[in-house]
Amino acid sequence: MRSLPLISLLVLLGSLGFCENIPIAGSKIEADKNYWYEEGRLRLEEVLRRTQNLNVAKNVIIFIGDGMGLPTVTASRIYKGQLAGQSGEEANHSFELFPDVGLIKTYNTDKQVPDSAGTATALFCGVKTNYYTAGVDATATLGICDPVVNEGARVDSMLKWAQDAGKKTGLVTTARITHATPAASYSHVNDRNWECDGEIPAQYQTCTKDIARQLVEDSPGKDLNVIFGGGLQQLGFAIGDVASCIRTDGLNLTSKWESDRLVEGVSHRFVTNRGQMEGLSTEEKVLGLFGYGHMDYDLERDTSVNGSPSIIDMVQKAISMLESAANGYVLIVEGGRIDHAHHDNFAKLALAEAVKFDEAISAALNVTSRDDTLIVVTADHSHAMTMNGYPERGNDILGFAHSEPEKQPLYETLTYANGRGFNVHRKAGAIAAGEYLWNDLLLMTDREDPRYRHFAPIYESSETHGGEDVAIYAIGPYSHLFNGVFEQSYVAHAVSCAGRFGPSGTYCQI
Repeated sequence: MRSLPLISLLVLLGSLGFCENIPIAGSKIEADKNYWYEEGRLRLEEVLRRTQNLNVAKNVIIFIGDGMGLPTVTASRIYKGQLAGQSGEEANHSFELFPDVGLIKTYNTDKQVPDSAGTATALFCGVKTNYYTAGVDATATLGICDPVVNEGARVDSMLKWAQDAGKKTGLVTTARITHATPAASYSHVNDRNWECDGEIPAQYQTCTKDIARQLVEDSPGKDLNVIFGGGLQQLGFAIGDVASCIRTDGLNLTSKWESDRLVEGVSHRFVTNRGQMEGLSTEEKVLGLFGYGHMDYDLERDTSVNGSPSIIDMVQKAISMLESAANGYVLIVEGGRIDHAHHDNFAKLALAEAVKFDEAISAALNVTSRDDTLIVVTADHSHAMTMNGYPERGNDILGFAHSEPEKQPLYETLTYANGRGFNVHRKAGAIAAGEYLWNDLLLMTDREDPRYRHFAPIYESSETHGGEDVAIYAIGPYSHLFNGVFEQSYVAHAVSCAGRFGPSGTYCQI
């Protein structure tokens, strides 16, 4: 994996109006106080030149880094810089240089630390809700489907608002297309696990459709112009992912999607690999599924034409297929595998996914206009990863928390509060009183492996989310609406206002 070349980064920053020098770690220039006075002066001048962009947001792109809390943003920024040969700390993600930045409170209505279904419902639908439920408000109960209650609890997303306003819409994810975050943008379920019919309890089979059927059969899912992600198994293909649910109704929903589009009389295509996706051009509606379950991690991806596209490829293709819309478009993009890597304590994979996510944002910036396109970047929640110790400037972000290997205890800069890394690091056998509990990191030979698990002092089969606020970054029309600290549900209303569609669409009229 490579980060953006330096020249590309400088061109990008210049296009955004940010012309900052990149310091060289430990250089005499950086050591001199005048360097920092000049850096501060240049930044002040840039901030003071800013004016509010009050254009209508004809197009809106929402980037969701699943699990991309501030520790992940910081660590992946350093990782990105170190991939480019810098010390790392002085690097920037493209979105970190957006003019407007805020913080979001991520709690669910019933949980201090949230899950993705509830947080995505808040982000996309403008309503906070219960843990593990999607597309319904908090009057709906987790795991219990009541048709009367559910009808009253149903909430529409910004995709539905956009479609009602005559806009094109798209959904891109590196996770299953039926997974919690994307599902909240088009489905209405009492349990995020109801991705296919085999997961819905028998007594509720007639109460609600599974998430995959809602995508293919119901609005707004069936009306999406672009759908890219994983999830072939959820839509009825043969079993290829043991971690995914299995259809028991015999439906192949990709065939239904194709036949329904044929009846509609619109040009359409279903694709399953990078080469086929790259061949898309003028189709009105496209469905691309690039894995039985989640898509492969980018570091492990088959990059051939018969393999899967990167998140960058999917974003570029999605924009190219939406940008001709006379009334504009709304595109939701999820970097879903940042979250999955953290759940397994795979810190390197998580940072690599975050860097690719940032490169996808850069790609979107390069092909859109600040005059009519609002780009918002945020996370649904954080993770229980911490960046700790006192490592030297430029220390490998995946390395040790101090630079003296002989110093005990030796531990890593990135550690988790819990997870499966516990079993990797705890010494096997009986531990005598007073003996150090953990394996010697210097003797662990797999620390360069992408699937090496970082330290966790408490065992959990899946590392937990974090409950702290997450950042939100915005650029384009009405990006100033995203300055401050606010509830996660505010995001959808700010988007509605900026684009002048949906329930808050009248508030930004001049």
